[in-house]
Parts: sequence; structure tokens; C-alpha cells
Amino acid sequence: MKSPESPLSLFDFRSLLFLPASNQRAIGHARESGADLVILDLEDAVKPADKAAARAAAVEALSEQWPMPVAIRINSRASEWHGDDMVAIMAAKPDVIVVPRTQGKEDIAFVRNQTGKPVAAMIETARGLVHVHEIAREASALIAGTNDLSADLRLPPGAGRAPLQMALQTIVVAGRAAGIAVFDGVFNGLEDEEGFAAEAAESRRLGFDGKSLIHPRQIGPCHAAFAPSAEEIARAQRLVAAAGGGAERFEGGMIERMHVEAAQRLLDRR
Repeated sequence: MKSPESPLSLFDFRSLLFLPASNQRAIGHARESGADLVILDLEDAVKPADKAAARAAAVEALSEQWPMPVAIRINSRASEWHGDDMVAIMAAKPDVIVVPRTQGKEDIAFVRNQTGKPVAAMIETARGLVHVHEIAREASALIAGTNDLSADLRLPPGAGRAPLQMALQTIVVAGRAAGIAVFDGVFNGLEDEEGFAAEAAESRRLGFDGKSLIHPRQIGPCHAAFAPSAEEIARAQRLVAAAGGGAERFEGGMIERMHVEAAQRLLDRR
């Protein structure tokens, strides 16, 4: 069986570990990884010839006990595998369903209505980005699919994240407006620890709640990047303790209710 039933808050997730459902060894490692959410992938990480086997492996994996919530990323509605994936997830009952290449709200509403499960929408195309606000109103979370989005926008190789800043901020704004969690895309460099740490720190500055990962070794640095520093915690504690309601002075500046709420959110994430 999966992780024990408990209220699921996607805002609590920092690390979203993707792995191919066709890789039994990776599934075993993921169970012990300490990721906040494990996502068994039936889509891009699985070759067409292996789709059926991966689907069966995902269902089998979800019949066992997991120490963390488990999601399945299905194939898109436009693919030939979508129908079989839907049958499988309705039987397996993952904690979350991830929908790739979301183009509009219908992609999310269909899966949610069929399964009754939280659905995370991946924004991976220009069309999905244009419709992200209506998608966010149907979804339980948004995930930036930065690799596919870069390809769809025809960015040149090595362009980096600078051309994606507007897209990333749009995803964050849409998620916040809808009151749902938002997650940044993957960092492709498996050996570049400094690069990962820098990108994860940027993810937090942009307002993301967490980040998609492609290897267990990225989990620790991801959690560190999204954890408040000791200095941030101390200041938040002082601010909450000092707040008396309304606008008031605090350590040389002015604070209001929104500053207190932000400080409390930070303390809740310790």
C-alpha cells in the first residue's frame, strides 16, 4: 500500500523526484530517498515500447507501503497511451496525478473528475502558458516544465533561464492567484552541484514552493535551498512576537498584517 492516509498539503512539498516507472532499481532507491513527493513517470522518461510494462510497474509499486506520497505522471490526452493510463491510475489510486503538456483547463478537469485526486498541471508549452490562469483554477498545483517550454519557445541551445523569467513568474502569479502550490522545473546537470544550488536558490526567490528533481542526490541541496536560514527564522520570530496589529514600526521599518503572515509562513516551513 501507499503512504498512510493523511491530509495532503502540496505547499509542504519542496522536492519532487521524477523517475521512470520502468526502472525497478530507481523505484527502490526512491522509496528510501527522503523526497517529499516521488513521481513515477509514464511519459517522457519511458520509451514507447516500454509503456505497458512501466504502467504495470507503477501499479505494482503503489500496492506497497511508501514513506512519502507518490504521484504518477500520465501521458497526455493527445497520446495513444492516455486511456490505458487513466484505467491504471483509477485502480492504483496515487496520491497525486501529474498531467504533462497541459494546454487548457479541460485537460485537468477531465482527470480530476474521473479520479477525485489532486492534479498537478505541467506548463510546458506556449499555449499552456497563455492559458495558465484558467488551468490554475482547475489544478491543485502547477509545475514548470522548463525543458519542454524552452523547446516550444525555440530558445537556442545554452540560452539558460534568462529568457524564461517572464514565463516562470507568470506560473508563480497564476498559482498564487488560484491559491495553489507552484514548483520549478528540473536542473539537468547531474554533476554540477553549485549550479543546482544556485538555480534552486533562484527558484525560492522567484516564489516557487519547491523544485522538480531528476536524481536523489539533488534532494538534500533542494531542501537546504528552500529552508529558511537561521537569520530569517530569528527575524521572523522577533517580528511575530512584536506585532500588535495594524501598521507599526519594527527594527527601523514599517510592518503590517501581510508581513506578519509572511513571517508565520516562513516559521511554519522550518
